[in-house]
This record gives sequence, structure tokens and C-alpha cells, in this order.
Amino acid sequence: MESLQYEGTQTRLCICVALLFTLLFAGCWAQDEADLVTSVPGLIGIPNFKHYSGYLQAGPGKYFHYWFVESQNNPSTDPLVLWLSGGPGCSSMEGLLAENGPFHLNDNGTVYLNPYSWNKLANMLYLESPAGVGFSYSISGNYQTSDPQVAEDNYKALQQFFSKFPSFASNNFYVFAESYGGVYAPSLSQLIISRSTNINFKGMGVGNGMTSYALNDQSLIYFGYYHGLFGDDLWNQLSQYCCSSISCKFYNSSSTNCQNAVTLYQIQDTGLNIYDLYGQCYGGVGSSARYAADVSNLFRQYKFTFKAPVSAVPSSCPSVCVLAGQDFPRCINGTAMYYWLNDPTVRAALHIPRSIQTWELCSSTVGSLYQRVYMDMSPFYQDLLQRNVTLLLYSGDVDMACNFIGSKWFVEALNQQVVSQYRPWFYNNQIAGYVEQYEHITFLTVKVKTVSLNEKVTLGTSGLLGGHGVFVLKTTGLTVSLTCYL
Repeated sequence: MESLQYEGTQTRLCICVALLFTLLFAGCWAQDEADLVTSVPGLIGIPNFKHYSGYLQAGPGKYFHYWFVESQNNPSTDPLVLWLSGGPGCSSMEGLLAENGPFHLNDNGTVYLNPYSWNKLANMLYLESPAGVGFSYSISGNYQTSDPQVAEDNYKALQQFFSKFPSFASNNFYVFAESYGGVYAPSLSQLIISRSTNINFKGMGVGNGMTSYALNDQSLIYFGYYHGLFGDDLWNQLSQYCCSSISCKFYNSSSTNCQNAVTLYQIQDTGLNIYDLYGQCYGGVGSSARYAADVSNLFRQYKFTFKAPVSAVPSSCPSVCVLAGQDFPRCINGTAMYYWLNDPTVRAALHIPRSIQTWELCSSTVGSLYQRVYMDMSPFYQDLLQRNVTLLLYSGDVDMACNFIGSKWFVEALNQQVVSQYRPWFYNNQIAGYVEQYEHITFLTVKVKTVSLNEKVTLGTSGLLGGHGVFVLKTTGLTVSLTCYL
């Protein structure tokens, strides 16, 4: 009888323990499993990895949309990379669907698996930031924000991510960003390293990023002239009105003649693909939300009101080129993204509530209300370098939004000890770009290539190579970035 009572007690104890473990695991995992994406409308093929889409609270009443894709290699030990796009006001879904993410879009709205996705080697977290961008929102409807506030909001969102996915807290963690993300990444990284003990922060990478308004503007004039974008007449005007016997000041001259010459340079460049000098400008000459967002970062000292002329939508453009209230994307071919992300079945699959706004590549509301505070990111870099954080700045060499010359000048001005002099780096026995290594920071360029379709498959390019979308390099590009330089 005593034996039966003991066995009964033991059985009840086992059941209680089992229930306790069930509740514990439910508490840890229920929230993120609710965000598990179980279908991708239009996908050709079956992914061999888990991925999640949902919301992270980024402060009172602020909710940032995220899409987290686990590594195809070993999620438990592979690095975790946060990806931030720029603008300000542009969506990181472009990174996932058109650059380094696992899902890419055909023009007809079907989805295919990108064989060169960065999640071949890393867990990738794509965050739409700040509120009002993409599917991210604020309950108050107030979308005015600033550089410091975005850093705070991104930090809070990141904290909630690790609450949702605690098993990834021990993975090596990196912050990567592009374009105006060159402001987001270092400001967020500084918060992480100064506040967090629960994030295994290892380094930061910024590609074609905004690092210094002054250096970016100043270098763009030289970039344009030596790439043949304007002739000697304009160059002579710029030299006469913007330069002294000692130096030139293209970005902050008090001379009206200098400012007029700089304005003329901008007008002459209208119609070029600002992200890929030698690439096609999809849709022809004209303006777009993305184009306007990036041009707004140039020569802000002069407070130009110049806007590129908006051309009519080509008759050959399908109806999906124009969504209600949206400018169709010129130069960047974002038509498929607009169409796919606003499909009701896609929104449902990604757990986007019906009340959330229509997805846009760049939010003009966020961009127009945004308060730029940090004009020079070097104090953040100096702080990170003093804390021995490993940093990587890399640039496609034909991008004009944030050109490689300005980035190189920026790194040089940090006055770090050179470890390895400027030299070529190679891929497939070809020069792929150039690299210069300093203590804890590396500057790397990616060379533009003109290749056939078959060669593109071989080289692993799935978009712009050498341009603003330098991040579309195949898996070896991530290996170079994370393994060699981070």
C-alpha cells in the first residue's frame, strides 16, 4: 500500500514537473512561435529555415515591424545580424526582398529563393524603422522623430527581440546598415555597448553609408568631375567660385556663385541612377520617393528647394506601377515589392493587421518630419574604436548617394594605425575591389563589373554590384565581411 502511495505521489510529481516545463517553454517561446511565418504567397520552392514576422515594441505606442530569418547553416551558433536601411524613412524590406535576403521577387509577383542570401551563414533580422516606415506604426499617429530618438527606439526594439528569442542572446551579434543607416548603426551600436550586458555585440558594418555630410558633399564634386558627369566649363566655375589657393569648399561656401554652380551640377545629374552610375534608371528620367529621400541628404547646408522633374508613367508600365496615392519607383525597380507587400494574402501571412497603412518603399511623411541631428558620425566611431569594437565600412565604387571617396576620407580622418596598406582583394581570381585595414576598422570597396547573365550567376550578383546595393554580394561577400574584417 505504501508502495502504491509512493508510486502515485511520484507519478503526480512527474506530471507536475512536465506541466511546469511545458509552462516555462510556453512562456519563453509562445510569442515568437505566434509570429512564425508558415507560408510565403507566390513562393517557388520550400525554404529549409524558419522565419518570423511580427512586431517589436519600440517605446510607448510604437511598434516596429520585423522579419527574422534563421540561418540555413546552424542557427544556434551562427552570427545574428541586424539589418537597417536608410532614407531616412525607407524600408528594410528592400534589403530582404531585393538585396541580401532569402526571398526575391520576380516582376510577375512570384517569389524565388535567393541562392546568395546572407542567411546562408547568418541569422538575419530585418527591422523597419522608425515608426511610420513600411508596416511599422505609432498608435498616436505622430511620426516626427530624430537621430537620437531612432537610436533609442531601435535599442528598445532590439531588447524586445531578445525577449522573444532568448535562445539567440548568446550568438555573436552584428549591426549592419546601408545609406542613412550609416547614422542609425553607430548610434545604436554605442547604446548597445554602453548599456547592454545581455547582447553579445561583436561589431558593426556600414555600406555606402552616411558618415559625414561635409565629406560626402565635398567628395561628390570630385567624384562627378572625374567620372565625366560634367564638363570643364562647370568645373572651372566650381574652381573659381568655391576654391581658394589653399582648398575648396563645395559643401558650405558662402558664395552665391558657388552655390549656383553646385545647383547646376545637381540638375545636370538628374536622370542618372544615383545608386549605380552605370546602371539602368528604371522607368526613365524622373523623381521617386526613394530618389527624393537620398537626394535630400546632399548639400543640405544650402537648403536647396530643387526637385527633379516627374515624368509621366510610361504606357508600357503595368497597372501595378501606380498604387493608390503612390509615385511609381523610378531608377530603382521596386514595382514587384509594392505589389507583393500590399497583397492581402501576403500581409496576412506576415501577420500585418488590416488597420496598418499601405506599404511604401520610403515614407514621405517620415522623411519630411525627420530631424537630422548628427552631421558627423566620427565621435561615435571614435567611442566604438576606444572600446575595441571591430568596424567595417564598405562601398560600391559607382554609388553617388553616399560615395566611396567620402567614406575613405572619413576613415582616414579617424587617425587609426594602418595595419595593411590599400590593396586589391580578389574573387574568382579577379580584382573585386580594394581594401585598407586599420586597427579595429577596415575600409573596403566593391568594384563595378559588366558581365553577362551567365557570369552573373557565377559571380553571384543578384542586383547592383558596385553600387548602392553592394550588399547583394553572394555568400562569400558575407564571409569576407564577417570572417575576415569583423
